[in-house]
Order: sequence, then structure tokens, then C-alpha cells
Amino acid sequence: MADDLLSFSADFDGNDEASWLAAVDKALKGRGPETLVRKTPGGLEVHPLYRESDFASSAVTGALPLSPRDEHLPWDIRQAFTHPDPAQTNAEILRDLERGVSSVEIKLDCSGQAGCSITDGVNLATALNNVRADIATVALDHGGGTGTSAAAILALWAEKQDNPKTLKLAFNIDPLGALQRTGVIAGGLDAAFKRCAALTETLMLRFPLATALRVDARPIHEAGGSEAQELGGMIAHGVDTLRRLSAIGVSPEVAASQIVFTLSIGQNYGLNIAKLRAARRLWSRCLEALVIEQRPMILQAVTSARMLTRYDPWVNMLRNSGACFAAAVAGADIVTVRPFTDALGVATELGRRIARNTQIIAMEESNLGRVSDPAGGAWFTETYGSDLAEAAWADFQSIEKEGGYGASLMADAFQARIGTVRAARMKDISKRKTPLTGVSEFPLLEEIEAPVAEIEWNDPKDGVSSEGLKKLLPQLADEVGEDAMAEPLWPIRLAEPFERLRDHAATRLETTGKRPSIFLATLGPLAEHNARLDFARNFFATGGINGISPPVPPTSTAELAAAFQASGCQLAVICGSDDRYEQEVTSAATALKEAGAQRVYLAGKHEADDVDSNIHIGVDVIHALELAHAELGITS
Repeated sequence: MADDLLSFSADFDGNDEASWLAAVDKALKGRGPETLVRKTPGGLEVHPLYRESDFASSAVTGALPLSPRDEHLPWDIRQAFTHPDPAQTNAEILRDLERGVSSVEIKLDCSGQAGCSITDGVNLATALNNVRADIATVALDHGGGTGTSAAAILALWAEKQDNPKTLKLAFNIDPLGALQRTGVIAGGLDAAFKRCAALTETLMLRFPLATALRVDARPIHEAGGSEAQELGGMIAHGVDTLRRLSAIGVSPEVAASQIVFTLSIGQNYGLNIAKLRAARRLWSRCLEALVIEQRPMILQAVTSARMLTRYDPWVNMLRNSGACFAAAVAGADIVTVRPFTDALGVATELGRRIARNTQIIAMEESNLGRVSDPAGGAWFTETYGSDLAEAAWADFQSIEKEGGYGASLMADAFQARIGTVRAARMKDISKRKTPLTGVSEFPLLEEIEAPVAEIEWNDPKDGVSSEGLKKLLPQLADEVGEDAMAEPLWPIRLAEPFERLRDHAATRLETTGKRPSIFLATLGPLAEHNARLDFARNFFATGGINGISPPVPPTSTAELAAAFQASGCQLAVICGSDDRYEQEVTSAATALKEAGAQRVYLAGKHEADDVDSNIHIGVDVIHALELAHAELGITS
């Protein structure tokens, strides 16, 4: 083996930043690199290049404080279970634990529509039959309630197990989380936090390895909020939880030790690595301000639901992989990857297998947990993370001025700010500034369907029984006040506007046996029109409209009109070069109109008589497709 080190850059000329800027100036024809700066929907700038002048890497003395990572299990692989039948949930839990999952989280929904129907101790015992909570953490994800009743049922189940003090449980009680999700806390926040405080103290005594509380920021993300709003809302949520519990007698130090913070994680791994690292900085600053001893933040990252699509759901595997990478590199303690079919329904074994194997591959084959804080000191990560933390802190201060997280929600103030960002985000989706592969870009009209579970569940319940809570806290179980009300943070999915159009087109196909179509009127030879033909075909396919090309490129307006009539289409889009448009577009558009075209589009910005609409980069695609659907009679 050679002893000399190889210098891989030895054969390349040395370059500095000035050389790069000169190359950029040439490529952009004098417009300058500032034209490459883009803004997130939350208003933060993302630059094309980060360097030492943005963040002094020489000043880095160490990574951010992270929880010590286990050599064999760097993070907790937590799988979510949503099947309504407790018996089926149990079979899925045991199967997944045997195949690499290290903890389980049961999504609760008494109706069975959006989770497992756990209403009493019998249901829970069925779901957790033969589950060893001393080995694998059992966590609850409360759908509609604050979590106290379900947490009490889990506590009573745990008491019946061998050596309850060794059980690893995450009760995840979260009154403010219930308010932001559902918009109502029956009996009011004061009563809810009294139950929460008493139950937290009871659980801590009985289960020293458990956590009782959750601060869930996912609803902010899923409602379309920005990264800064998610982080600002998260720390406001955490501080308000400590404040309300402290007023009842639970010390902030004790309450802080019981919180699991839960964030959504998207596919843009650069931004999301910075987001998770900023979350730790922000909470550390809060503990410092509250004079609470610094302790590792327990951080759970759950892959985003809003990024997942119903059409071409196979691409969701890539989205989840990017999000999982970000969570692992950023040092999340717990990672939950949603099944790639999550937007379609309850996952089958395939969806759960891909979800868990995404993490196993990241951990065991890619070794992402071997290095602590690998992004620390990176110019982009540190600069954007600092900008994000400052923006989140400003959001936090705004919420505090409104009286804290609960008061801001009940005044609908925080929701209004999220709505502004959501509107900007959906505008970017509509104009394809934010592309969605397989939906707004490169759609497949003939796609392979992904499997989802066939659900047969006809035993909906109204709510979780409070019997368990009465057994643990008889003095508080029935205490109520005036209901707390707020506008819920309604979840969205970014692909929904395009998916609605695809749904309408699919209904037309089912009822008539014919897919909605548009004629691709090409001008000139293939080399001239091919680029815009592909653009137009993909443009209309995002709305479920098939592009039909003439079998032979027309050489005259007469041939073009004849090909249009033979296609049986009602709409046409002209595709050609700018030079060809100058010469032929008016006659071509007129010929198409005379041949029966209801509406003539043109791919490009050229204006001409008898051209009704132009399609090009930057146009509102949703608006254009809605108009096309109306012309075709798909919608009114």
C-alpha cells in the first residue's frame, strides 16, 4: 500500500471566489448572483453560495448539545399504527417489532376513521397483547382529546405488567396540542391542565422511565405554516405548558424533563437539518431564560404529511428518504417515517415495510448515526439555521405578547399568520414555483396503483372511556369549566389542488370511457417544436388531460386543421419556435378555430389573433386547467 497521500485537486487549477463570481456573471449574462437568491414562503432568503464570510467556521468549538447516541441504535425507529381494529393493530405491531422497529406509536381515534379505536382497557390490552414495553417504547398519539383518559388507560395496562417501573412509555399528554388540532377543549384549559398536572406526577412516580407530556408542532407544519412559525409555535407551546403546570404546582424543571417535542420533517434535507438544529438552540435558550438546568431536548421527527401525494405515490418513497436523512443527520432522538401510501389510506405491509426499512438502511447501511452533528460548522447550515432561529424567536415573542400560546390560539391570531404563509405557499404550488414531482411535474396518466388496506370497521365509538382516569384521579376526573374554543389548524396537502383536477378527469374517464384530451398543434419540424410540445403535454397532464399529437407533423395549415378534426378534440395548443410563431401562428390559430376548436392555447408568450390563452413558465397552472376543464364540460 502506498504511503503517500493522493491530492485529488492537484490536476485542477486553483480558483477563488472572484473566479466563481466572474463565471456566474458570464453564465447569467451580467444579471449577477443576487438573481439566484430565492425566498421561502416564510420570507427567509436562501442564497446560491455560502462561505466563510457568512459564518466563521473557525469559531466553531463543538457541536450543539445532542443526546448521547447509542452505538447500536443511534435513534429510536418508531413506527406509527393507524388500523382501526385493535386486533389487527396488534398483529402489525408484533410483525414490525420482529422486523426492525424499536418502538411503536398508536394513533388513536375512537371512531376508527383516522386511527385505532381504543376506547377502554380491553381494546388497549388487545392492541398490546404480547408487546414488551420494557424493550420497545409504547407511545400514544391522541387524535381528538387532550390525552389524559387514554394515558390513564395505558397506565392501568402498564400496572398489570411484570415490573412496571422498567416500562418505557410515552403518554404524550398535550392539552394545547388538542386545542390546535380540534379547536375545542371541553371543560376548558384550566381543568385540562389540572388533570394533566395530577396525572403527570402520578405517572412519574409509577413509571420512572416514561415521559408524560408532548409538545406537538406538527399541526403548524401540516396547516401550511413556515419553518419559523413551526419552531416559534413549538417553543411558545412548550413555555405555555410549563407556565400553566407551574401555576398548578408542577415545577418547571420537572415538567421540562417530561416533554417530548415533535416536529414535522420535509424532503428538503438542507433546510430541515437546519430546522432541527435550530429547535435545540431555541429550547436551550428558553431553559436558560427560565433558569432551568440545561438538559438534552427529546426530539421526535415525523415525516411530513403535507408533502405526500395520492397520485404517483411511489415518489413519496424518495420524499420520505430525504426527510429521514435530514432527521438522522440533524440528531433527532426519535424518527417516524410515514408509509408512502399515507395520503391514500391505511397502509398495508408494503407501506409499513418501506417506512421501517428506509430508517434501517439509513442507520445500518448508510451509517448516518455514526457521526455526531455532521452538519455542524457547514456555512449554509449555520447561516440559515441562525436566520431561522431569529425568525422563530420573533414569532415566539409575538405569541407571548398575545398572552401565550393558548391565548393566541383562542384569539385566532396565530392561525391568521399561518394562513398568510399558507396562501403564499399554495400560490407557489399553483404557479409551479414549488414543483411536485409526479403531480405538477412529470405526471403519469397511466400509473400503477399502490396498495392500501381494505377496512371493514363498523364499531365507531364517541370517545375514550374516563373510567381509567377516575380510578387514578377520582378528585379531578369530573372537574370542568367553560369550553376553550379556537379555530383549528386544518391540515392541507400541497398536491390537493392538482389532485382535485385529476379526480374530475378520472371521473370523466370512468363515466364516458374516454380521457379528456387536447390537440397538440405542432408547427415546423420536430427540432423546432419538441421542447414546447413536451412542456404543453406535461402542463395539461397535471390536470388529467391527455395531449394528442398529430401522427405526422403537419406541413400546412390545412393539414393541421385536418389532423385536429381527426383527433376528436375540442381544445388545441400550438407548439413551435418563436421564429415560427412570427410567420405562422395567426393562420394556424384561425384554421384551428374554423375547424371547430373551442379554445386555442399557445405554448409561449407570443400574442396573436385567435389565440385565447398563453401557457408558459410562471402562469397560474391551476387557473388555466380549471378553465380547460370548464371548456371540456368536466366542471361547471
